Amino acid sequence: MINIGKTNTLKVSRLVEFGAYLTDDTAADTEILLPRRYVDENLRPGDEIEVFVYNDSEDRPVATTERPIAQVGEVAVLEVVGTCRYGAFLDWGLPKDLLVPFGEQRARMKIGGHYPVFIYLDDASKRIVASARLGKFLGNLLPSFSPGQEVDAVVYERTEIGFRCAVDSLHQGMLYSDELFRPVSVGQKLKAYVKNVRPDGRIDLSAAPDAKHRTRQLADRIAATIEAAGGHIAISDASSPESIQAAFECSKKDFKKAVGHLLKTGRVTRDMFGE
Repeated sequence: MINIGKTNTLKVSRLVEFGAYLTDDTAADTEILLPRRYVDENLRPGDEIEVFVYNDSEDRPVATTERPIAQVGEVAVLEVVGTCRYGAFLDWGLPKDLLVPFGEQRARMKIGGHYPVFIYLDDASKRIVASARLGKFLGNLLPSFSPGQEVDAVVYERTEIGFRCAVDSLHQGMLYSDELFRPVSVGQKLKAYVKNVRPDGRIDLSAAPDAKHRTRQLADRIAATIEAAGGHIAISDASSPESIQAAFECSKKDFKKAVGHLLKTGRVTRDMFGE
């Protein structure tokens, strides 16, 4: 079937003066127009083409070879480019902007602001819309992640203990403030790592990989920094935690582990560190 709000591989059924009509083998009686400006001169009936299907200004399904920033079922951080009596319009990379109804806004959205939203197909109207109320769309499936697994996260809310995240656009995760060594802000997209999956399906996240992997990655960064600095840096394991955090975005404990790894493997010597 043809999925509105998603990328589809469709077959050209016929060419017309104003474009090409596309269909799917499972719904041969349903045709979707690909406007002429997107039709390649070599396209012929029977050819398959990958297109994104959405609703035009008259709410008719239409195809495009352009790609939106995100599709139905995904979380994205989008800019407000306009407002109306029904809500706010977001730029999602297509000619027709994406509506966020007032009822789906956590607070009144302002033009120029960037907001994390979930894109979905409204059951009643069959229109593609967005919601800033991410909590009601996340956590409806139990995750099957393993500890240490890398995931895509979008930060959507700050709390007293950390930052709530959308994990792979499906699950709810939490980054804890006392475990962060670099700034994090609402709307940010980042790679995160699974620490633990709770019985209720919520995920405890880390902004860095597990200890061994983290040590190796940090060791590589320290070695590269020393090489770029000509063989010596002012930071050492005797430096203050604040200085180490500012230089390498890590804790003093992790820094000492990484330096120990470099010394043990012979990649650095003690005289490469300190004033």
